[in-house]
Amino acid sequence: MLDKFIDLTKPFQKFVEYPKEYNPRVHGPYNPAQYYGKPDPLSEVKVGELGQWLGRRNFSLPAIRSALGRAMWRYRLKYIAPKKANAAFIFHFMFVTYTLNYFAYEYPVRKHHTWAIYH
Repeated sequence: MLDKFIDLTKPFQKFVEYPKEYNPRVHGPYNPAQYYGKPDPLSEVKVGELGQWLGRRNFSLPAIRSALGRAMWRYRLKYIAPKKANAAFIFHFMFVTYTLNYFAYEYPVRKHHTWAIYH
């Protein structure tokens, strides 16, 4: 009865919709790791046009969230869920775990160290 008055799915609707640029007739099945906007690669930018290229980028929070989501999906499809997986994901996990543990254990020892010259 309360569902008639309060729609709890409305705030989360933007998280489940396809991107505006996605067209199923043009792009085919949806791939969450692909950017469907106009391609403007950094590899084709000259040094003098770098400022203009950065000005065309979208640095809003939803754009950054979707870029991180695409990166996560690319990583997942390449290393975690391929048909013929290898040990790369395990080595990545071990490296990140080792690095985080190293910083966690070394931070209390090194936090008082300063780059001061005593004279």
